[in-house]
Amino acid sequence: MNIIFFHPSFNTDEWIQGIQARLPDAKVRQWLSGDQEPADYALVWQPPYEMLANRQGLKGIFALGAGVDAIFKQESKNPGTLLADVPLIRLEDTGMGRQMQEYAITSVLHYFRRMDEYKRYQEQRLWAPMAPHNRKEFVIGVLGAGVLGLSVIGKLMEFDFNVRCWSRTPKQLDSVESFYGKEQLGDFLSGCKVLINLLPDTPDTRGILNLSLFSQLKSGSYVINLARGAQLVEQDLLVAIDKGYIAGATLDVFAEEPLSNMHPFWTHPRINVTPHIAANTVPEAAMDVICENIRRMARGEMPTGLVDRVRGY
Repeated sequence: MNIIFFHPSFNTDEWIQGIQARLPDAKVRQWLSGDQEPADYALVWQPPYEMLANRQGLKGIFALGAGVDAIFKQESKNPGTLLADVPLIRLEDTGMGRQMQEYAITSVLHYFRRMDEYKRYQEQRLWAPMAPHNRKEFVIGVLGAGVLGLSVIGKLMEFDFNVRCWSRTPKQLDSVESFYGKEQLGDFLSGCKVLINLLPDTPDTRGILNLSLFSQLKSGSYVINLARGAQLVEQDLLVAIDKGYIAGATLDVFAEEPLSNMHPFWTHPRINVTPHIAANTVPEAAMDVICENIRRMARGEMPTGLVDRVRGY
């Protein structure tokens, strides 16, 4: 078994040694330009066109992250990068769920306990205690009910928050009001005080966080975007804040990364910015999942995290 690896920033030696230790019979190598030697599996992030195009005998392509939008973008720019008949597999959790929980809970509690308002009071040297938000009325809506979305929902429920979710298809979740499809999006948004976005990046979700959506939330609501920057219409967020639809936003992802030095988000008093750190791939956990999937495929079984190319995730 031959495995090729490419990632522009991961520690290549760590990954090659880790995969080799888990699959002793495999030959694992870093892919370098010009390498057209046989490969059964490819572990990639933003793969160059020549790495995968026209490669014969490939049995599976593993994306080294929860999303596969980076690979689809490469395919869009250079058709043929992603072989049509080869399974594409993404990482579903591998330690990212816990990180998403931490980030989401930190952000939600920041707004629930009115820390954003106290910060502005501090700047004015104003001593003015306020009651926390009413927990029952502080409705948290989670866009996306995949592995990471469900993980965040579960943690929010532990804090006794009033949580609802929206997804493409119906979900049956205990104690969580579930909405699905475009027809129910308005009902889902109505009454939400906090909106957490954990949707996959697809043509249908790009630009979904726009002025029309913001106007349907409870007045003075909060937005937390942990999914993809392309899903947020940035100018619409600024307008929504000016209109009072949105009281504050916490953003971890952006249309262009890194965020340019002149971007208005850096200095906006109601926007918190973090550099795409909500959840990172945990190498040890990711290698465990990838190697188990390779074993499953070698046995003729279906891998977990198989991507539906029509849906885009």
